[in-house]
Amino acid sequence: MKQFMDKDFLLTNEVAKELFFDVANTMPIVDYHCHIDPKEIAEDRKFKNITQVWLGGDHYKWRQMRSNGVDEYYITGDAPDREKFQKWAETLEKAIGNPLFHWSHLELQRYFGYHGVLNSKTAEEVWNLCNEKLQQDDMSVRNLIKNSNVKLLCTTDDPIDDLHWHKVIKADETFDVKVLPAWRPDKAMRINKPEFADYMSQLATVSDVEIHTFEDMKKAIIKRMEYFNEMGCLVSDHGLDYVMYAPASDEEIEKIFEKGLNHEAVTALECDQYKTAFLLFIAKEYKRLGWVMQLHYGCKRDNNTTMYNKLGPDTGYDCISNFAPADQLTNMLDAINENGGLPKTILYSLNPGDDELIGTVLGCFQNSDAIGKIQQGSAWWFNDNKTGMEKQMTSLANLGLLGNFLGMLTDSRSFLSYSRHEYFRRIMCNLIGTWVENGEYPYDKENLTEIVKGISYNNAVRYFGFDL
Repeated sequence: MKQFMDKDFLLTNEVAKELFFDVANTMPIVDYHCHIDPKEIAEDRKFKNITQVWLGGDHYKWRQMRSNGVDEYYITGDAPDREKFQKWAETLEKAIGNPLFHWSHLELQRYFGYHGVLNSKTAEEVWNLCNEKLQQDDMSVRNLIKNSNVKLLCTTDDPIDDLHWHKVIKADETFDVKVLPAWRPDKAMRINKPEFADYMSQLATVSDVEIHTFEDMKKAIIKRMEYFNEMGCLVSDHGLDYVMYAPASDEEIEKIFEKGLNHEAVTALECDQYKTAFLLFIAKEYKRLGWVMQLHYGCKRDNNTTMYNKLGPDTGYDCISNFAPADQLTNMLDAINENGGLPKTILYSLNPGDDELIGTVLGCFQNSDAIGKIQQGSAWWFNDNKTGMEKQMTSLANLGLLGNFLGMLTDSRSFLSYSRHEYFRRIMCNLIGTWVENGEYPYDKENLTEIVKGISYNNAVRYFGFDL
């Protein structure tokens, strides 16, 4: 029996160990998609206790606590932090096979030097140890980032954001990790939401463009894109229910946009037509600026109306959607390509059943613009577990070029989530090592090293054009 999460954790053969310890584990981290707050980096926040680091905003953990029958008072309510931590510890001891069990213990090992097991009995010991450690200077936000060997990270930012905190970070020569904005224009696409008109008013104010028409809105968006570009932005991101394709005439789009501005209801078809027009427009601008377009889709959000009304979005009530419209996806990408050329594009579906679909779509739009111009994103959200990662990488290897894969991202709001890169790299090295051990790929150390370095770090730096 192997020791619990020892140094060879998830590494089941000698090639895997060699690739991880000699190659993957030596590589820095570039986190090209996360949701951490740049203000906390600018102010170099220090956390008072482990609950603030672990449970604040982490809907992954919230879901599991609810599954363990924990009252909401101890999850998002006003319970004391020590009591919230206890409830999480009691939940974690039942999370056998869950990635949260692995992530939590990797974080305890790497950041707090704790190699025991967190459960209801050890919660007090871990609480005291972590809280004492968190008071040290090397546990401030900036030091957590630097000590995790992170060279660059991209936050997630709305077009109306003034990027003030990015300016503060950029001007501070004492912090040498690059923190770049990433463009997330979801609110400009949600014409079916009641707050759409108010958002257009805010966009008009920050862009100094009066918005009365769809054409006006495009001018305002372009002005904001130019501002983001000046601030070093190279990445966009869209959160979609699904990738739609519903073309409409310019006149039809203007009428739909007018309805949105006037707080009038739009039909499902009109919503898709507007979003199609928006994506066609914005993708052309991404191509012009050299930005990467990320499309996250396949999620059905906010399924518990009672809790949505109480807590709002992103609180743990989302699920995988079984709607995987391959025709819509390919037609949309083809229309973008015809409308000015596809930018570099990363496709993420929350439905793991879409892996093979995406793998075949990629090959339809690759060209010499970039190595691996169209990418399948890493196993995302409900799939960033051992099974999901192995499935995604195996599918990509079967249908594309795994050696050009961009590797892991945190997609997290936590400054301790960089251990997820280690988790991913161990799984990746074990997968490749197993193929070599089985005689399915030659033991060519030089080539294997290049592949592992690429997936861990180099491919993303090259693909996004990061200056590192």
